[in-house]
Amino acid sequence: MSISVVWFRRDLRLSDNPALTAAATSSTSVLPLFVFDPALWEPAGPVRRAYLLRSLDALDASLDGHLHVRVCAPGQSVADVVATVAREVETDAVHVAADYGPYGAKRDAVAGRLLAKEGRALVRTGSAYAVAPGRVLKNDGSPYRVYSPFYRAWCAHGWRGPAPAPAAPVRWATAAGSQARPGEPDLGSVTLPAVGEGAALERWSAFLGGGGVDRYGADRNRPDLNATSGLSAALRWGEIHPRTLLAELGDPGDGGRSGAEVFRKELAWREFYADVLHHTPSSARESLRTDLGDMQHDVGPDADARFAAWCQGRTGYPVVEAGMRQLLTEGWVHNRVRMVVASFLIKDLHLEWTRGARWFMHLLRDGDLASNQHGWQWVAGTGTDAAPYYRVFNPILQGLKFDPDGSYVRKYVPELADVPGAAAHEPWTLVGGAPSAYPAPIVDHAEERGVALSRYSAATKAH
Repeated sequence: MSISVVWFRRDLRLSDNPALTAAATSSTSVLPLFVFDPALWEPAGPVRRAYLLRSLDALDASLDGHLHVRVCAPGQSVADVVATVAREVETDAVHVAADYGPYGAKRDAVAGRLLAKEGRALVRTGSAYAVAPGRVLKNDGSPYRVYSPFYRAWCAHGWRGPAPAPAAPVRWATAAGSQARPGEPDLGSVTLPAVGEGAALERWSAFLGGGGVDRYGADRNRPDLNATSGLSAALRWGEIHPRTLLAELGDPGDGGRSGAEVFRKELAWREFYADVLHHTPSSARESLRTDLGDMQHDVGPDADARFAAWCQGRTGYPVVEAGMRQLLTEGWVHNRVRMVVASFLIKDLHLEWTRGARWFMHLLRDGDLASNQHGWQWVAGTGTDAAPYYRVFNPILQGLKFDPDGSYVRKYVPELADVPGAAAHEPWTLVGGAPSAYPAPIVDHAEERGVALSRYSAATKAH
């Protein structure tokens, strides 16, 4: 009996999985493998770990309990573990979805070389994207750095439909040596949604069939409404593939629902950022725009104290508070609010974007390196947008516009639970002032906006 190995990473599903189909087609049985990688596991916060563990539980259930698990020993690399498993089951091939991230690409290159030394192959089929990074290029062969032309080229390139299932039911192989998964961390009051492929497909069906797509263009920026798909974590872990979503949105420019076009554009942002990171791996840790390298940032004990207040949701600006506390209690933040809290950290508190990006990656259940780092850079003005540094979000006005009744703030900031309506965004205007338990603003937004723009001007003049 021939055995192939499917090494699951960011594709924790069975449907629309080209690597699985390729493995099943090339052998009589398939060993499903997951390896706990300390390089990815150690930096993850409890919410990210819990989400992954629950997703693996769901995957294992769909595999009738056949998921083979290995945990890297101290000093052992993931590539060593994969090569060892391949040797033990005497497979000719380990099948994966291609990884285009900086770490994943290097890891797979090492694994491929180790396997090749023993006459085995690392077979890459598909990826986590509808269009793999590096495929969409300008006419001169250079990559895009601006979203709008990328989106047009991405649509023109097109994408395949969902991958077909294996022709026959997959026969799952077993092997000795499977290890216990790490225990789930105590999440305290943190709540997670239903996890796994089945939950993701149900959520998408409800969003599509319940009118969520139709309302998406108008309501997606409202954190007080349940107006998003809630699929960001499912996409990040590959519980559902973007092809599955795109196939049901219709073709670009077909005159269909406007909400479908807006939703498609949001999926394209994810692919755009993955493409930018693929072409410039250093942008995961450094600013894409090197001309802002001399930007002045605050450092020292006072800056650290302000960073801690931001992390804890104790800044005195209600919508910022709500976003940071949502992050702490759910491991997720509404996208509009992500931009607001990022702008506050960078342009009101004058801290470097990398500090906020690291905090988000530690806590977010949907933390995707490309989307997170480049989303932060978009706000910081160091990334792909032409001149976004002048875009300084006013946290009060943003709250009034996108949470007009204050219900989002009241949900996450209990100190303001009794403040009625829009006054929740300006509690200091109440007769008698803000509730005593609520902190005063730690900075004056108008003043700090001026400081931010002055520092930006000085940095650009230096170049």
